[in-house]
Amino acid sequence: MNSAVRHLTLADIAPDEFRGAMRHLTGGVSVITVGQGKDITGMTVTSVSSLSVDPPTLIVSINRESSSWPILRRLGFFGVNILAANQLDVAERFTGKGGLKGADRFTGAQWTTRISGVPLLAGALAAIDCQVEDIVERHSHAIVIGRVLDIQTSGHTAALAYWQGRYVAVDQDEDAAKLAEVSLPLASARG
Repeated sequence: MNSAVRHLTLADIAPDEFRGAMRHLTGGVSVITVGQGKDITGMTVTSVSSLSVDPPTLIVSINRESSSWPILRRLGFFGVNILAANQLDVAERFTGKGGLKGADRFTGAQWTTRISGVPLLAGALAAIDCQVEDIVERHSHAIVIGRVLDIQTSGHTAALAYWQGRYVAVDQDEDAAKLAEVSLPLASARG
């Protein structure tokens, strides 16, 4: 352990309190896909982040109680599908709402495969094919480091995000225009 780290007495933080605090952090919505053939499943997450561009790697946090975890661990490949704003229905299906499991979550959307063979969502802002490079297991989750094997992108510009317990659309062109409307009157009032 780093000698600069002091041992502190940890406060008891209730899970609901922590969850409420984290809802202030806006997260991009992605679907993590695993498996091949008929043995496929996936989950909706907001925990994807780039780790390195050279080599291209990313990290994702996965609940070790999820149905995707044993397949990801066994096969060592996964897909990261960064959802467009018009793919809310895909996000909802992969949360497991309505009791959907496994391959049933993939209905209603078009899927492709690349190098690893895991399903990748056609029309996602980006669909990234990854190989597991390392796994760090802590508490209820695992931090999975994925080496990027292949990327496919679409022409969509509006992203699906999650904030304050709700899905929100983030559209670069539309939101930039709204910000300009609000900020231009403020700038001219100061002048």
